[in-house]
Amino acid sequence: MTLTAGTRLGPYQVLSPLGAGGMGEVYRAKDTRLDRTVAVKVLPSHLSTSADVRQRFEREAKTVSQLSHPHICALYDVGREGETEYLVMELLEGETLTDRLARGPLSTDQTLKFGIEIADALDRAHRQGIVHRDLKPGNVMLTKAGVKLLDFGLAKVMTPAAPQSALTSLPTMAGAANLTQEGTILGTFQYMSPEQLEGKEADARSDIFAFGAVLYEMATGRKAFSGASQASLISSIMKEEPAPITTVQAMAPLALDRAVRKCLAKDPEERWQSAGDLRSELVWIAEGSQTGVAAPIVAKRGSRERVAWALFALAAAAAAALALASGLLRRAPQPGRPVRTSILVPEKRFLNFVAISPDGSHLALVTGILGGKRQLWVRSLDELSPQLLAGTDNADFPFWSPDGKSIGFFADGKLKRIDASGGPAVVLCSASSGGLGGTWGRDGTILFALPSDPIQRVPETGGAPTPVTKLEAARHESGHRYPWFLPDGRHFLYMAANLAGAPDDPANMIRVSSIDSKIDRALIPAYSNVVYAPASTGSSEGYLLFHRDGNVFAQPFDLSRLEVKGQVIPIAQHVAAYSFYWRQAIFSASENGTLALGMSTTSPSTLSWFDRNGRALGAVGEPMFFVSGLTGGVGRCRISPDGRQLAATVFEPSTRNSDIWLYDLVRGVQTRFTSGPTANADPVWSPDGRQIVFDSDRKHQGDVYRKATGGGAEEVVLEGEGQRVPDDWSPDGRFLALEVREATKERRVNLSILPLSGEGKLTTFLRRSTATGEARFAPDGRWLAYTSEESGRIEIYVSAFPGPGQRWQVSSAGGTQPRWGRDGKELYYLSTDLKLMSVEIRRSGETLEPGIPAVLFEPHPLPTFFEAAADGQRFLVMSAGVEQSPPITLVQNWASELKGK
Repeated sequence: MTLTAGTRLGPYQVLSPLGAGGMGEVYRAKDTRLDRTVAVKVLPSHLSTSADVRQRFEREAKTVSQLSHPHICALYDVGREGETEYLVMELLEGETLTDRLARGPLSTDQTLKFGIEIADALDRAHRQGIVHRDLKPGNVMLTKAGVKLLDFGLAKVMTPAAPQSALTSLPTMAGAANLTQEGTILGTFQYMSPEQLEGKEADARSDIFAFGAVLYEMATGRKAFSGASQASLISSIMKEEPAPITTVQAMAPLALDRAVRKCLAKDPEERWQSAGDLRSELVWIAEGSQTGVAAPIVAKRGSRERVAWALFALAAAAAAALALASGLLRRAPQPGRPVRTSILVPEKRFLNFVAISPDGSHLALVTGILGGKRQLWVRSLDELSPQLLAGTDNADFPFWSPDGKSIGFFADGKLKRIDASGGPAVVLCSASSGGLGGTWGRDGTILFALPSDPIQRVPETGGAPTPVTKLEAARHESGHRYPWFLPDGRHFLYMAANLAGAPDDPANMIRVSSIDSKIDRALIPAYSNVVYAPASTGSSEGYLLFHRDGNVFAQPFDLSRLEVKGQVIPIAQHVAAYSFYWRQAIFSASENGTLALGMSTTSPSTLSWFDRNGRALGAVGEPMFFVSGLTGGVGRCRISPDGRQLAATVFEPSTRNSDIWLYDLVRGVQTRFTSGPTANADPVWSPDGRQIVFDSDRKHQGDVYRKATGGGAEEVVLEGEGQRVPDDWSPDGRFLALEVREATKERRVNLSILPLSGEGKLTTFLRRSTATGEARFAPDGRWLAYTSEESGRIEIYVSAFPGPGQRWQVSSAGGTQPRWGRDGKELYYLSTDLKLMSVEIRRSGETLEPGIPAVLFEPHPLPTFFEAAADGQRFLVMSAGVEQSPPITLVQNWASELKGK
């Protein structure tokens, strides 16, 4: 039955449809007696065919209507209009848990919060003798006021009066319309208890089983039980156990996994016997998971007075935290609970690296502005602000000397050292392709890594480096990175990797070796930097710390045997990592039991139109996501040739991967273009708008695929060793411009051209360094605009295409992201200080004459990417949503939480 607006059901006037499901159709309606808006559910017609069913329905509905609880949807009335049975319920605004789970798992905090509310509602109902019998995500509504359970107790109405049959009575398709007819088993299969599947009477413990399945799905994003067919699903519920929550969500509390497992016991006698006891357990878990969590940062306020008060509060909090941290760090850590404090990052800067000194008293920070240069800072934990070290522009990968007086770092193709108190930087040796981690031994030996080389050794006074490891071709190793000395000063840890492979390649391994090369042993499969950290000062117990999927883990490590032991233990979540450096995570540990963590935050970013004067014209689509501390959080976006669609790379926090979405700029509709467990990014339209090429890391670091915009199978364009990012498609459809990173050696990025017809081979158009950039064809295809760092900073250039020919520098003080106007007479780009620039391009035959760059406007909030409309009158700007990194989390006595685990 489908009701139209204006239909009357007793005193209720239908206004509009809200939805439909197995329990009937739901409408927004007006209660004409009380002048309030309600939800009216029209029940399936088979409820009206039996007088017995009608009587039981009315009796049960009256019972449920007396059930009043803040987390149960209130039942106001029950009625009959002709042959139509209907319910009148509280009208709720929000989304179902099913809809929310379509976007991925909930956080642990949300899972526990909603779980406590559901358990509280179940407890109230069970105490009044009411059992739900059909608890599932579709019957859980998430509102601003919290959880609301729907259809509570009404499933009993659907129970046949005659004895139920067993499994042979199940319908042939889960969710089919006849699931509720007499002689069948009720409920949604994935959430049904074993006793329900056997046709036995359901009681409160059946609800607890279903609730356990819902909790599992909230925490993991996966169903507790699954199967390819109805029979295999039933078998899974009857015989199998779901994977532990902690194997799917490593940072979930172990106690939550235990609580859910008890819910899902096959025997009702082994489950929680009351929802009240389960609620108490979830409350206890929630209280334990919140212990020691840093307070939230005060948000910006509108008025000057509020800003002043906020700054005062922050200063007071910082002073208190500083006093606490300083006092604690002046003495050796005492056994007890961990102490967490927050260290602010310099204003309007993003954190690239953090390294804590061996004694835990100082932090070395590398920070930079978005799109700008990076610099090295030192922060004493006895002081309120960090000190900028002059002469450290473009610094990367800082590491401390054993006495804490000096810092090693990489910059401008050199390995350098500088006093922690300041002074001139001293060059130790060449690192022309850029360094990837260093460590300083007590005997004055420095080990460091280059992109595609073995670990190198050099004296702290400088000299010619020599290798101390060997790349093993049999293991498909193409790089060794992130060395870390163990306490004996002879053995060290490092990461080995197949740089051309996928993240789960068997070569990607944390290994232990020695400076005399007498040992080289695999320890942990991982693609992360690694550190060794003692449990406390002078302790013989220690751990290897490494990063995986946004979390830092600890693995107990036996120094005497150089072997891992025990279980991998999660110790921190939401820790930032930089994929450009092949999963270099921002964390560091001292010798006195202090841990420094650079945190990532996911915040909404926006796509907005601006005119040439910087006036905002409106947003496009829903907010995407910018992840502070995780490169790739916001990807490139491209406007279609006809200007009607936008292809954008969207980071998805639930999977920590990206996919390409298409936005209809006319109708405001957005649709997913790619999907899968890997990262798909960097879309480029074909000139006719019928195809899109993009890159994916499903097999290697970056292969290129092609797919029709109307749908269909994906076609491989380029795959194999190395990394490729498509930049642009030539207007005549003949060529593709790509960024290509070498699979081995120096891992440089070259601008390359691929002919798309015949058996054309990839050719290098421009050899570049380790920096990435973009290239765009001019509208007539005769010129190619691109970025290059040959002058010492990234600038915009234009060259004749296909070349060889002249080239011209277009930007004057640094620039990225060149974009042509429709007639090729104007070029736009972003300056290093994130202003949108315009340059007039005058052409005469085979010669160009770029004009003087002029500022069009300064986008706000900070822009990450932009696109120009064909007419050059509008610009689509993606804004970061954040203006600086979140505070660094400092955890003293961090290992005390691990005892007994």
